[in-house]
Amino acid sequence: MNNTRKLTTMALLAAVSVALVALIHFPLIPAAPFLEYDPADIPILICGFAFGVPAGLAVTLIASVIQGLTVSAASGIYGIIMHVIATGTYVTVTGLIYRRKPSKKTAAIAIAAGIISMAAIMIPANLLITPLFTGWPVKSVANLLLPGIIPFNLAKAGINGAITFVVYKGISKLIKMFHAK
Repeated sequence: MNNTRKLTTMALLAAVSVALVALIHFPLIPAAPFLEYDPADIPILICGFAFGVPAGLAVTLIASVIQGLTVSAASGIYGIIMHVIATGTYVTVTGLIYRRKPSKKTAAIAIAAGIISMAAIMIPANLLITPLFTGWPVKSVANLLLPGIIPFNLAKAGINGAITFVVYKGISKLIKMFHAK
């Protein structure tokens, strides 16, 4: 595979991720309206499926920094860190499982494991980082875990995983055609 084409595709996926978060973002869970759904993880998951975990993590880092400095600037460094932790976990788990035996069944298993992993890692991440960002006591953040933070992460990862599952096959054909030249 041509490295220039791979880097170009990765850059395009990072750009699409940033564009998606700029265009689509809204609260999902009434208990935590400051947590907004966005589809930015979809192109990152596609990258992880197509090129593996290191590429998915690279796009995660690039997209997180660009988003954190532009469309999500209000959350600053904390938003960047949280996005890297959440999406980095999601793309690592899904990518590692999917790459072992790429198939629809494996993709479904990988996405399910990624959803659970992302929601799980965001519990300690929120307990550690959210108080620094918001100034809230840890107990207040802990009280938001069950009614807000955990359902939000499960829903966000679930929606993005379901969309990725539906669109990946078609997009992977385009990626393969682009890389076959």
